[in-house]
Amino acid sequence: MFMKNILPRTAITLLLTCMPVLAAQSEKVPAEADAMTETLPQPGEEAVPNDEPVVVEDEGDAAYGAFQRGHYLTAFQLALPRAKLGDPAAQTLLAEIYSRGLGLPQNYKEAAFWYGSAAEGGDKAAQLKYALMLLEGRHVAPDPEKARELMRLAADAGNSSAQFNYGQMLITAQPGKEGIEKALPYMTKAAESGIADAQFALAQIYAYGTGLEEANPYLARTWLIRAARSGFDTAQLDLAVWLIDGIGGKIDYEAGFGWMRRAANTGNVMAQNRLSHLYINAIGTRPDPIEAAKWYILSRRAGLEDRSLEDFFQGLTADEQKAGIEAANNFRSR
Repeated sequence: MFMKNILPRTAITLLLTCMPVLAAQSEKVPAEADAMTETLPQPGEEAVPNDEPVVVEDEGDAAYGAFQRGHYLTAFQLALPRAKLGDPAAQTLLAEIYSRGLGLPQNYKEAAFWYGSAAEGGDKAAQLKYALMLLEGRHVAPDPEKARELMRLAADAGNSSAQFNYGQMLITAQPGKEGIEKALPYMTKAAESGIADAQFALAQIYAYGTGLEEANPYLARTWLIRAARSGFDTAQLDLAVWLIDGIGGKIDYEAGFGWMRRAANTGNVMAQNRLSHLYINAIGTRPDPIEAAKWYILSRRAGLEDRSLEDFFQGLTADEQKAGIEAANNFRSR
């Protein structure tokens, strides 16, 4: 994909300054977490948009239909005349074809031209994409002020990724209470639409009360659950710890273990390290020295040192160490 519709997740840490990092999954969503937040959607019900659709508003439009069927050259040929006449939706379609090299050689300069034209014409998807290009100075001259305005327009028009990005921009411009108050409505709309980054950002805000009258751990935990369900591994890690420590709600060791295992299975190194501790101490699961060794080895290979786990591993029998190493060698993230 040519560009993301949301800023990198690391930007959350930079933009929500002065927030402590949250303390850091089973193969199915823990039922106990569902019971705690009955109003939250069940897995599969909640949309998790990764990319705002490139929109030609009329679903019956021939160019868009050809694009959807993978007939990219046909889509290009049908959209080009309309784009030249100033149709923003057709311009966005051309920009997407150029940016992703669909049926034509990738051409970022042409993509930028058509995204810019469509953005000026009011297409919210193009406003988001062109704003990101202006913000990062990719294939166009950087223009932070214009990027901010286009992001606001897209956010106010209901583009969920733009709402999240614009919320971050507001926090960056005014760190602290004033910025949070302005950003919160945008962040909330983005989170409610299923943007996992926004859900996690809200969890951080409510967990520590940054810019608010006071912290709200219970509300923070509900947003952690939603972010975890959306597949955000850092949220899964944090939720596991919150469930095990009883932060923002009741203690639930089994559910905490389940979320930790899910995050570990996606390749989250910290979750792998902590999952090893859970197996050793039989927290939410039965003790299993081979599994503990496996997860420790995986986290150690990724560069995370842990003296206590190393001592544990050295205390295993040679057969147990061998079994743990073999299990780590056979691991494939999922």
